[in-house]
Parts: sequence; C-alpha cells; structure tokens
Amino acid sequence: MIYILALSIGVIAGLRAMMAPAAISWAACCALLPLGGSWLAFLGYRFTPWVLTIAALGELVTDQLPSTPSRKVPPQFGARLVSGGLCGAALGIPAGQWIAGLVLGLVGAVIGTLGGAAARGALARAFGSDRPAAFIEDAVAIAGAYAIVRLVA
Repeated sequence: MIYILALSIGVIAGLRAMMAPAAISWAACCALLPLGGSWLAFLGYRFTPWVLTIAALGELVTDQLPSTPSRKVPPQFGARLVSGGLCGAALGIPAGQWIAGLVLGLVGAVIGTLGGAAARGALARAFGSDRPAAFIEDAVAIAGAYAIVRLVA
C-alpha cells in the first residue's frame, strides 16, 4: 500500500507542486504520519503545515494567471520532482522504505506533470477555455491529496 500511496502523492505533486507537501505536512503534524526523528521531521513541525498550505493556496491562484509558465519548463518541472520525491519518501519512512518512496514519488511526479498537462489541454480544448479545465485539475489535486492522507491514517 505504501508504494501505491507514494506513487499517488507524486502524481498530486505533478498536478500541483505545493499541494502534496501541504497534505503530507498536515498528516505529519496531526500524528497520522510518524516522521519524528527522521530527516523529514520538519514536515510535522507546528508551523510547517500552515506555511505549506499558504503556498498551496497561492499556487492555486497563480495557476489561473495567463502569465504562469508551463509546468514542463525546467524550474516548474524540477519543483514537482522535488515535491513528489520528498513526499513519497515521507510516506515510506515509517516502513523503512524511504528510498522506494522517493523513487516512486519521482515517477509519480513525472506522470502527474506530463499526464496532467495533457489532460488539462484536452479538457481546455473540449471546454473552449482553460479556466474550467484548471478548476477541475485543482479539484482532482485537492481530493487526491485528501484521499491519500485519509489512507495514511
């Protein structure tokens, strides 16, 4: 199950780079994901989920702007890889499988980034506008992150 969750949180990171760490941080802070004493323990610190939630909300807003660069350009793609890898590793830590979690989080981030861009493009063409496609992608990222955290519990 940890492997599926690590791959899935990577996909969420590929859709919205900050949504995955915000969700994982809340899970760690609420003691649903034991990260204490690990190299990712900072995700469970008292203020970390708040900071990451603000970043995730900011990303939801900036994603709607026409000036926002493609998620496939190197800085945005790299941020999604880092996010997916770290979140996948965090899910693997309690089982001693952080390396497998990291790798699966990276793979999931690639899937989410490229697959999300393709799906959003197809939806935007179908709707004749990018905005409804973006909102659908936001909803999928939020619901997916929530479902993953619930399964961790």
